[in-house]
Amino acid sequence: MCLGVPMRIVEIDGFAARCEARGIERKASLFLLQHEDLKVGDLVMIHVGNAIQKMSEEDAQTAWDLYDEIFEAEAAQDA
Repeated sequence: MCLGVPMRIVEIDGFAARCEARGIERKASLFLLQHEDLKVGDLVMIHVGNAIQKMSEEDAQTAWDLYDEIFEAEAAQDA
């Protein structure tokens, strides 16, 4: 299964960005969102190293809440 991960942009260099989520940093391409006005602090959905969608704080938090539920259910099942 492939998941997109909401991440906050912390640095932009052309079409490359350094993004962070929950203390983990990754580099991502902004090429697919070149039509968007992206800036440091914006949230984007990262999938396979590419930013594929600009997100609101609410949408990013909803995604993280759902991922937390999945992780908790998986941990309970493994216990």
